Amino acid sequence: MKVYTYSEARQRLADVLNIARSEEVVIKRRGGETFSIIFRKSKKSPFDVPGIQTKATTKDILEAVRESRERFSEENVED
Repeated sequence: MKVYTYSEARQRLADVLNIARSEEVVIKRRGGETFSIIFRKSKKSPFDVPGIQTKATTKDILEAVRESRERFSEENVED
């Protein structure tokens, strides 16, 4: 565990964050308060999915979206 004063941590913030990747860092303020900095790995986004190979063109995809929207709007008109 590394301990820094508030002033030291402020001046060396990039170093402090790099050290926090491997061990806990504590920052002490003049009034006696202490704060811990702990590195957390970010979770992957649920939108981070692998791509797929397809022979569909942009025109094919836009046409499918257009048809789907037309069907949806027709269903809502009939209700």
